[in-house]
Amino acid sequence: MSKGIYVATIEPNSGKSVVVLGLMRMLLGKTAKVGYFRPIIEDTKDDEPDNHINTVVSYFELDINYKKSFAYKRSEVLELYNKGKSGDVIDHIIKKYKYLEERFDIVLVEGTDFSHENSSLELDINMLISKNLGLPVIIVSRGDGGIDISEVVDNVQLAHDTFKGEVDVLSVMTNKANPEDVSKLKTLLNERIQCGTDITVIPKIKSLASPTVKEIVKKLEGSILFGADMVNNQVDNFNVATMQLRNYLNQLKEDCLVITAGDRADIILGALQASVSKNYPKISGIILTGGLLPEDSILKLIEGLSSIVPIISVKGGTFAVANQVGKIKSRIYAENIEKIETSIATFEKHVNTDKLANDLITFESEIFTPRMFQYNLLQRALKQKKHIVLPEGYDERVLRAAARLIDVQVVDLTLIGEANTIKEHIEKLDIPLNIDDISIVSPQKSPYFEDYVNTFYQLRKHKGVNIDMARDAMSDVSYFGTMMIHKGHADGMVSGAVHTTAHTLRPALQFIKTKPDTSIVSSVFFMCLEDRVSVFGDCAINPNPNAEQLAEIAISSAESAKNFGIEPKVAMLSYSSGSSGKGEDVERVREATEIVKAKVPDLKIEGPIQYDAAVDMRIGKSKLPDSEVAGQASVLIFPDLNTGNNTYKAVQRETGALAIGPMLQGLNKPVNDLSRGCTADDIYSTVIITAIQAQDQ
Repeated sequence: MSKGIYVATIEPNSGKSVVVLGLMRMLLGKTAKVGYFRPIIEDTKDDEPDNHINTVVSYFELDINYKKSFAYKRSEVLELYNKGKSGDVIDHIIKKYKYLEERFDIVLVEGTDFSHENSSLELDINMLISKNLGLPVIIVSRGDGGIDISEVVDNVQLAHDTFKGEVDVLSVMTNKANPEDVSKLKTLLNERIQCGTDITVIPKIKSLASPTVKEIVKKLEGSILFGADMVNNQVDNFNVATMQLRNYLNQLKEDCLVITAGDRADIILGALQASVSKNYPKISGIILTGGLLPEDSILKLIEGLSSIVPIISVKGGTFAVANQVGKIKSRIYAENIEKIETSIATFEKHVNTDKLANDLITFESEIFTPRMFQYNLLQRALKQKKHIVLPEGYDERVLRAAARLIDVQVVDLTLIGEANTIKEHIEKLDIPLNIDDISIVSPQKSPYFEDYVNTFYQLRKHKGVNIDMARDAMSDVSYFGTMMIHKGHADGMVSGAVHTTAHTLRPALQFIKTKPDTSIVSSVFFMCLEDRVSVFGDCAINPNPNAEQLAEIAISSAESAKNFGIEPKVAMLSYSSGSSGKGEDVERVREATEIVKAKVPDLKIEGPIQYDAAVDMRIGKSKLPDSEVAGQASVLIFPDLNTGNNTYKAVQRETGALAIGPMLQGLNKPVNDLSRGCTADDIYSTVIITAIQAQDQ
């Protein structure tokens, strides 16, 4: 079952609240613990609570702290976007949503309101949020939003296809349709949207479309003179009273709002009397314009009446006020129980809730975005804080990554180098890193130096190493950092921003050594593509692995994928797919595949297979129709280093994918290598991965 559902509208005044209220009732009928979340709310005056949140939380009595139920106000998002920090917006929204996801069985997420201009940006933001939360979407549109019914269908289809290209669309609900158009509109939408998406058309409900006196008072910033207990009266229409009373009485309609100047005592008293008369319609309220009030004697007379509809005083002129009233759109708010219950009843009447609930229960998303992956990494690393050593303490990228890591308090860090020199670098580069928050050690000044020297000597004397050679080795930052891990003074090491792979890996192979069931050290990159994270191996260590080594790389890579929350579906890559190709290279991949199948029979694996057949469902099914992997591979094993290294770099550069790694596999304790072209972001991610590896070991 999906842990959440996202309700997104594509235009203003779509009646999204009806869908949200109906969904909440449906979900509470399936499970008791339902959460509610709005990623972005409108700006409110004087910190007034968001109306949507207040309505849902209070009516359904949800146990949610108000500040936990949203992530940003609209102005905050726009400010961050203007500063180029859109990624920070998504990261924070994921964090807030995940907090609720952990505490509830399912979370109903309501998108933005489209109450401002720049609807294309708003559409993109809603798609981006739902995609990064991994939630199925219900699209809500207006059934009366076009010049004719064909325009409505065009708008809905365009919105559906746009969302469908990025996220999983569970249902399309076209709301506020003219009752006479409902059947035809549903038929046309089903003809145009033929991909299994459920189509619902909800007719316009007059009582939901009409504003209340309370909404009008708030919009006009009026003051209530009488009838405060009846401000939830519904306003179905309004008219301006300028004629004499005897003529105006004929203009009254049921639930009509009377608009007149504040000095027209005849109209005020006549309208009040007509409202309680059996011979005239009941009015919803009276608005007095111009800031004028009736004389005291008239006010006294009104005050003595047994039943008084709301009488409101506003400052504007009569016709200006009438124009404002005509533009007011109805909202559903917490105090108007009647509208809430009507909304829920309308939803249940027109939506197949049993099917919708079943679709939600059986839904499984295959979308796994880079930001979701990175969030999960950070949360895992935070569960058990590990100590990571960074030997290249003078490098700017290392220092900037260290500042970020300390800021989120995800690891304890040791930098290797002279403390004064590192401090000078931090101050010169204006890096927000407090030197008191990290450990800095210079190898030869360390109290453990002689112990490390003797340990290395004992470990390597059978290889001809003498004590002086051991002392020279321990003066090297890579050897010293690796010895810290060996001795239990650190849990892992990340190096390679300055040093070569061989320089980083050599000491690890000499005394950290490989795991008992592993013969080689290999590597993987986590390739964070737009809608998924793939594991690429081996792209950094082994130039020309034989069949046995290739099989071991595949098994290790599959295990790494599983450990990091990615279901392993392994593609053993080659220049041909299935049994079509011949040649030494293809046979080596085929043999490696058979070795893996024999050692790990439950692992989903396919090989040899071409890259396009491994990742493209259409091509994969055409070439290998019975394969469990073709078209959906998550772990891609390259036949040699030349192919793997070039491919990961090509994918990274051409698609803008984030490549996290390389992460080394097979060592007893985690040591990870960096590319000398790495960024501070690369180092940050690699340290977090190293900390998780240390937890697993």
